[in-house]
Amino acid sequence: MSSVDHVDFYCERLGPGVWAEPVNAVTNGAFLIASALLFRLLARQPGRVPVSVWLLPAMTAVVGLCSLAFHTLATGFTGFLDTASIAVFILIAATVTVQRIWAVPWRWAWLAVPGYVAVTAGVTAALAAFGVRSVLGGYLSALLVLVGFGLAIRATATPELRRLGTVLLWTASLFAISLTLRTLDGPLCSALPLGTHFGWHCLNATVLFLVGYTVIRAWRVQVTRA
Repeated sequence: MSSVDHVDFYCERLGPGVWAEPVNAVTNGAFLIASALLFRLLARQPGRVPVSVWLLPAMTAVVGLCSLAFHTLATGFTGFLDTASIAVFILIAATVTVQRIWAVPWRWAWLAVPGYVAVTAGVTAALAAFGVRSVLGGYLSALLVLVGFGLAIRATATPELRRLGTVLLWTASLFAISLTLRTLDGPLCSALPLGTHFGWHCLNATVLFLVGYTVIRAWRVQVTRA
C-alpha cells in the first residue's frame, strides 16, 4: 500500500502498513467476543428466534470486522465501512428496540430510522456552528438517543421491561466514557503515544453487547406474555 493511499486518523498510527496500529487492530476482537456472547445467548433460547433479533449480534461482528479493516488497511474506503457499519447498527437497534419494547407494528417501527436521522442532523448542525467535525454529531446523537430510550422505557414500558431502561441508562454512561476516549485520542497523543482509541473499541463493544442483550430480553418478555 502506498503512502498516498493510507489515511492517518489515530495517534497509534505512525505511517502506512497493515500493522501500523497493532493495538487498535487487535482490540477489535472485543466486538467479535461481544457478538459471540450474544449468539451463544440466542442459541440457548427455546423455540425459533426471529430474524430481527439475530440482526444485532450479526451487526456487532460486522462492526468489528469493518473496524479491523480500517485499522489495518487505513484507506478512505475502509474508513467509510467503519463508520457506515456503526450507523447501520444504530438504525437497526433503534427500529428493533421500538418494536420489541412497545410492540409497535413493523410498518411503524421503521420510522425510528428517519427520527434518528433527524436527531443526528440537528446535533451535527449545532456542533458545526461551533466548528466541531461532523462525525462527532452522529455519535453524540447516539448517546442522546440511548438516554432517551432508557428514560422512555423506564417511564412507559410494562413493569417487566422497565429494568431494561435502567440497563440502557447505564449503557449510555459507558458510551459517554467510550466517546470521551475516542475524542481524546488526538489531543493526548503527545502524552500517550499509544493513544486512547483502543479504549473506545473495548468499551464500545460492551455497549453494543448491552444493546443487543436488551433486545433479546425484550423479545423473551414478548414471547412469555404471548
